[in-house]
Amino acid sequence: MASPEKSPSTSLQLPTTNTNTNPPSSSQEENGSLHGRFRPRVRAGGESGRRGFHPLQFVRISLKSSSWVSRAVNVLWPVVPAAIAVRYATDSHLATFVLAYLAMIPCANLLGFAGQELARKVPHVMGVLTETTLGSLVEIILFVVLITRESTEGGVDYIQVIKAAILGSVLATMLLCLGMCFVVGGLKRHESTFSEAVSEAGSGLLLTAGFGLAIPTVFKHSLGDRITDELELQNKVIPISRSTAVLLMVAYLIFVYFQSHTHHGIYDAIFVEEEERDDDRHRDLMKRRLTLTEVVVALALSIGLVALIAVILVEQIHFLVTERHVPDAFVGLILVPLVEKAAEHLTAVDEAWDNQMNFALSHVLGATLQTALFNGPLVVIVGWGLDRPMGLDFEVFDLAVLLLAILTVGNFLRDQKSNYLEGALLVIVYVAIAVAALYYPDPPHVGAAGASDAGAAGGGTAGAAH
Repeated sequence: MASPEKSPSTSLQLPTTNTNTNPPSSSQEENGSLHGRFRPRVRAGGESGRRGFHPLQFVRISLKSSSWVSRAVNVLWPVVPAAIAVRYATDSHLATFVLAYLAMIPCANLLGFAGQELARKVPHVMGVLTETTLGSLVEIILFVVLITRESTEGGVDYIQVIKAAILGSVLATMLLCLGMCFVVGGLKRHESTFSEAVSEAGSGLLLTAGFGLAIPTVFKHSLGDRITDELELQNKVIPISRSTAVLLMVAYLIFVYFQSHTHHGIYDAIFVEEEERDDDRHRDLMKRRLTLTEVVVALALSIGLVALIAVILVEQIHFLVTERHVPDAFVGLILVPLVEKAAEHLTAVDEAWDNQMNFALSHVLGATLQTALFNGPLVVIVGWGLDRPMGLDFEVFDLAVLLLAILTVGNFLRDQKSNYLEGALLVIVYVAIAVAALYYPDPPHVGAAGASDAGAAGGGTAGAAH
């Protein structure tokens, strides 16, 4: 390894092409000022040194992934063709659901890995936002597939599943994922610290998102005694939900602009310092990277597989609910969020293990905010275009645990420190919510907008039984 500085006499004895063999500094990475094989505007941490598409290199790098957790998940790749084969070759709905559920994990992991590789090639703040957005594509695809189904097809209220999945996704990321980050971080050190700028902005936005999501629900239950006609009440709640969805999406765009443009310097400084204290930084600098072309291929492949597996998975929900008697609430609140957030959870836990708690917290809070402020409202807008009665009026139980979880997490983030005790408590709370969801009865099915009262009553017979 060459020393950082060379005297004039020493420099004359070295080749004139490139005398700097030191790892790139953070400032060089950020400004794209590296010479030699590093191209401008690409951070050195994401430079592959290659061009084009190389199949063997692509497979080798993708299978190694970015962390030992992701590499372990890659052993599930044989399940992907198995799930597709079982779906079209047999009538075993339970086997198809289990295989499709497992197959979604490596597909989501590849999508998350491609997002990480792309994020390494752009400035730090844009990298975090890009990685979070790409990681949420699994969730968006699942939501869109669900909303295209008939509202109460086969006795399953898919809209109710989506509503539970929106809040369940927030709870899984905010309680389970953040709890696991605190636990693994506490296993290696007495306590982990993170920046006030990250925690305060995140906790404040979480509370705002919870407030916005609560408005249609509070409105609906406030008028429940005055309006006895369920269909009339629903026709009032849906416009409020759509207006709230638009406002929440505007709030998310303002947050993205705040973080990536007007105040990006604050976050850049935090993330640069975070990279310097990475326990695996020396190994990360030596890892091979995907080229930009290979990243695009990985994104296209993973998105295609995720969409296919999502369709297969959603097709089996009807049989899971009707034949195996799994409640809609458990499917939406627990099962769907766990698989759709798998890649983001793996990434955040690995970062916490490597003493990069600011990165982990940014991924956790970023994914949570994107679900609450963008993905959830987006499916309301999509439902509007498809003339589906998709609203933001949630079950009181779901909304209550969400607001309590936001207050709990905000309290834990207040001192900018974490330990394994706080993490264990968050995980325990999530498990308690999962147990309650397993025994939560399905709500009565409300008729679709424009449907007749008889049709609404017929669709909700099974769910209305107590």
